[in-house]
Amino acid sequence: MKRDPIVEEVRTIRDGIAREYNYDLGAIFRMLREVEAKSGREHVSPPLPPVEPLPEAAQLAAGSDVGPGTPRGG
Repeated sequence: MKRDPIVEEVRTIRDGIAREYNYDLGAIFRMLREVEAKSGREHVSPPLPPVEPLPEAAQLAAGSDVGPGTPRGG
């Protein structure tokens, strides 16, 4: 398979950033949020997909795993 130089460059940059932050995803995420905030650009997130409620029977079944001695509503 032929190597794509653009893909190789992106992978090299990605690994460099990961190495700089000790492969800590939390630290990388915080850095990206900071860069985003400092950019001065408007950033938007796509809307969350709609979630349909479970049918009543499924809700009852989901609550049935609570046995005696197990606190409810925690």
